[in-house]
Amino acid sequence: MKSKKENMIIIRIGGGLGNQLFQYALGRNLSLTKNIPLRLDLSWFKTNLDREYKLKYFNTREIIATDSELKKIKRYQKINSGRYFLHNLLFSNESIYIEEKQFHFNSKVLDIKDIAYLIGYWQTEKYFENIKDIIRKDFTLKNEPSGFYKNDEQEIREKNSVSLHIRRGDYITNGIANANMGVCSLEYYKKAVNIIKDSVNNPTFFIFSDDIDWATENLQIDSPAVFVSDKKLKDYEELILMSKCKHNIIANSSFSWWGAWLNNSPDKIVIAPKKWFNDTKRNSKDIIPNNWIKV
Repeated sequence: MKSKKENMIIIRIGGGLGNQLFQYALGRNLSLTKNIPLRLDLSWFKTNLDREYKLKYFNTREIIATDSELKKIKRYQKINSGRYFLHNLLFSNESIYIEEKQFHFNSKVLDIKDIAYLIGYWQTEKYFENIKDIIRKDFTLKNEPSGFYKNDEQEIREKNSVSLHIRRGDYITNGIANANMGVCSLEYYKKAVNIIKDSVNNPTFFIFSDDIDWATENLQIDSPAVFVSDKKLKDYEELILMSKCKHNIIANSSFSWWGAWLNNSPDKIVIAPKKWFNDTKRNSKDIIPNNWIKV
């Protein structure tokens, strides 16, 4: 007897907070537009113990894929090219494994039919811009934020606030990450700050960084500045605080990308690095929205 076909979209969640938000956003869009249930595969975290599943801190519509669902959908068939396609023998005979091979937008991903297992980073708003209001609602904090958050949020609301994010951490210490990504130069931040000063009256810069000591020592801003990341804030609280700022200067990081994208201000100025990857073979043309300033 033939097994009943069950429509389902499963998206693998992995990486840091910014990556997880991109992955969920694509899955949410596909689920809504195709009217197909969405499941999240969290198996990546079983072997990457230094990372935490962070979507649970937001008002996401999360339903975790069960072992049974994953076993049904993960039937691999290796082909000569070395790529893998998932064949779900219980559901259909079609290839349903979709792996992102490059970083630029691929419209075919949005054309999937009934069943799919997706693995990738999906780092462009083009995968979900048609449901941007829903995504912004999903990416609000689920629980009451800390007192540290509330104090910073009040100051951010009162000032002509500009978030400035410096990503170092594994971009410095991890050889692979450094080769692929690199870090934004002080010259980039200097130019970005000057653009803000030319456009915003009396800006106050709120500095977010995973290396706040380096930022304090090296970042020279002739304007009021508040170093946020030296406080006891969770990373998801920092991301939402970035989004509360009126303007944003981001690093080549999906973390601060989301801080800027979630900023609802219609008059916001967002400055992003023109060079997103150290590895020039990677195509980053779709990562930065058209209305952001590239420096």
